[in-house]
Amino acid sequence: MKTLHEVGTLGGWMNDVLISWGIPSEYANMFDEFVVAALIILLAVGLNYFFQAIVVGGIKRYARRFPYRWNTLLVKRKVVHHLLHVVPGVLIYLLLPLAFVKGKDMLVFSQRICAVYIIVAILLTLNAMLLVMLDIYNSKEIRKNHPIRGLVQVCQVVLFFLGGILIVATLINKSPITLFAGLGAAATVLMLVFKDSILGFVSGVQLSANDMLRIGDWVTLPNGMADGIVQEITLNTVKIQNWDNTITTIPPYTMVNSTFQNWRGMQESGGRRVDKRIWLDLDTIRFSTPEELERIRKEVPLMSDYVPAEGEMPTNSQLYREYIERYLMSLPVVNQDLDLIIAQKEPTERGLPIRVYFFSRVKAWKQYEHIQSDIFDHLLGMAPRFSLKLYQGI
Repeated sequence: MKTLHEVGTLGGWMNDVLISWGIPSEYANMFDEFVVAALIILLAVGLNYFFQAIVVGGIKRYARRFPYRWNTLLVKRKVVHHLLHVVPGVLIYLLLPLAFVKGKDMLVFSQRICAVYIIVAILLTLNAMLLVMLDIYNSKEIRKNHPIRGLVQVCQVVLFFLGGILIVATLINKSPITLFAGLGAAATVLMLVFKDSILGFVSGVQLSANDMLRIGDWVTLPNGMADGIVQEITLNTVKIQNWDNTITTIPPYTMVNSTFQNWRGMQESGGRRVDKRIWLDLDTIRFSTPEELERIRKEVPLMSDYVPAEGEMPTNSQLYREYIERYLMSLPVVNQDLDLIIAQKEPTERGLPIRVYFFSRVKAWKQYEHIQSDIFDHLLGMAPRFSLKLYQGI
């Protein structure tokens, strides 16, 4: 016999249907509400697939027809896909009381599971929105100067941490505030678990706030740990692509706590420094005669108008230094607005060093090496014109 509260309910209707199919009444009374709940779930799942096909399919077609960045990213990160999963969860949560009239405990348990499902769907939606915002930000030029991937990762950690607290609170039917209060005792354990993340976040803030590191910077770390271009700055890692195309992964706090060389200043300036020495044989340095000076004027066009100071008898190394300066000043690849210094340094057992210091307008590594090699090949080849020999150790 049915009780009064079963009359006119979905459970009672399903009980009649099951009995009419020849199922014994004791089994019908046991499973009628579960069958109704299963039908509600099937209905919700069917509606979910319907909305996914209509809404998500429509957005995909719109994105293919009008490929704006925001709608393409919504499809790529499945924002709407995750959001629509909230609908069947809410629908099942609201309809379950119609199924479980007798089984109150099963109703409570089922609704908690639905609540967990809804929370997870919302978490995935919010996480997808964070990734969409990160993608949009990364498409802008400002991201090179102010990368936010580490900040987004912190937001993701906080989001899923709070979501985990809500899920546990829902399952055990406790207030989330009570769980948060109980976490105080576990703070030490949490700090140990998330030590690298916390250190990485703090170090990332320091790197960004002090403008120490940007994506695209050329950095060199001591002991050959890394020498290349910064590709990515995240919560826990800084990825550097070395010149041999290998990838070096370094914790951000290593960058903060140790020294490293950032070549950004050179890249943003008007030139890349060249600082080398040409070693002359001391035995070949002497005063130039008027005949030698006249020969140099004829053979070396850049020295054709050279006139020594009155009463001065220049040495051949002095003439050579004068030629080096004139030659560098004639080259368009040498930045004349920056320092150009040709200086004789203190003699050593290796000979007399001539310091050649200037800045190349070209800063790309390959072209830079070509330019300075060509310049010094020319300067070394010109030394015999001034009756000079280069020092060669035996």
